[in-house]
Amino acid sequence: MSASRPTSVSLRSQLFRRKPISGTAADDSSGLKRTIGTFQLTMFGVGATVGTGIFFVMSLAVPEAGPAVVISFLIAGLAAGLAALNYAEMASAVPVSGSTYSYAYATLGEIVAMGVAACLLLEYGVSTAAVAVGWSGYLNQALRNLFGVEVPHALAAAPWDSDPGIINLPAVVLVLMCAVLLIRGATESARINAVMVIVKLTVLALFVIVGFTAFDANQFSDFAPFGAAGVGVAASTIFFSFIGLDAVSTAGDEVKDPQRTMPRALVASLIIVVVFYLLVAVAAIGSQPWQNFENQQEAGLSQILENITGAPWVGTIIALGAVVSIFSVTLVIMYGQTRILYAMAKDGMVPRIFARINSRTHTPVHNTVIVAIVVSILAAFVPLDYLADLVSIGTLTAFIVVSLGVMILRRTMPNLPRAFKVPLFPATPILAIVACLYILASLRWYTWAWFAGWVAVVLGFYFVWGRKHSALNSSRQESETAEPLHR
Repeated sequence: MSASRPTSVSLRSQLFRRKPISGTAADDSSGLKRTIGTFQLTMFGVGATVGTGIFFVMSLAVPEAGPAVVISFLIAGLAAGLAALNYAEMASAVPVSGSTYSYAYATLGEIVAMGVAACLLLEYGVSTAAVAVGWSGYLNQALRNLFGVEVPHALAAAPWDSDPGIINLPAVVLVLMCAVLLIRGATESARINAVMVIVKLTVLALFVIVGFTAFDANQFSDFAPFGAAGVGVAASTIFFSFIGLDAVSTAGDEVKDPQRTMPRALVASLIIVVVFYLLVAVAAIGSQPWQNFENQQEAGLSQILENITGAPWVGTIIALGAVVSIFSVTLVIMYGQTRILYAMAKDGMVPRIFARINSRTHTPVHNTVIVAIVVSILAAFVPLDYLADLVSIGTLTAFIVVSLGVMILRRTMPNLPRAFKVPLFPATPILAIVACLYILASLRWYTWAWFAGWVAVVLGFYFVWGRKHSALNSSRQESETAEPLHR
């Protein structure tokens, strides 16, 4: 049953009330099981990150910056790295599901948390669709090389793509397969993801080795054809590939010893991701003219190796690796989306159906099905280049909120136990905010317009529904908002 709002509470107090951290961190009665360790959680971060930025975003980012896209990767990596340190401290202080939403609720208030939730729902929902869209090209490349067949273009492209089709059917199939795995349980999903991550890193290592055999430093001679502006635009496009670091922080309710495990997994994920991104980017650009990337929208890395070796088998291995890689990215990001909605439902911000846990699988089945349906529709009909920037703006906003939250908690709750503390405080969170603002300033105006419209819709829902059903309306948090669904 939802709580009714006390009439004595002013609107301002209601909007900026904060969820107590003691209750936030101590709630273990949700029905989710703590089964994920440090290695599996690190693989979650790598699994959600390595794939998007390398396997197909380079074909979007290199034409925007030229060889200077390497600097764009460094800028995006710097912003993500600084933010990851802030995430690590916040995760050790507030080790629960919900990511930035839960952190904002504990530090900045309910209305801010709902605004952040809008960013996260956009970030995760759109990025899952974007990644699934990119899967089709590599799947077709693998099918052509192995069996001489492919999915017809009409069934492998969105209707508003540059080369339009009817529906991106492989993307829909990918989302549905991930939903089935997530429904079966977090432990099984984490194990499968860890295997897929090892496969993808091995494949990318192969790309780097073969790519450097054709390395030509002259490919970097026209280093920044579009100047600093192009570097910034490319960084904003690339940045959505760092969403995996945020995905680590959505698993707080299912991680063993979260106050230690989550910071370690965040930092380890960041190091692995940045090293692989830079190696692959340098090898790819050094092996061909940067102008060629624009014509490699489908299975770009496979095409590069086939051009180098003249043999299709190398490209086939990369294509198969990408099929596995993008599967793992989609799996982890969908996981994060469902856990954010789960945390919001526990707090009464969205309907209780998103917090119902199946008694057999210990997973939010209804939540997962709803997310799969919405993401499938996006993946089926919306082109990749329409989706990437929307993900970046949500990710960057979330990173800024976490950095602000770290500074606020240091001031308001200096004695709160923290297994990890941001080094060089307060310089690190301030620099993280500045780096994220720099990339945000490079986004196109229509991205801001779509973003503002979406945030307005979510805040409107909060004023009409969420504010009245908030668990904080009661003097005690209503444990029944997250009661398991037994059947």
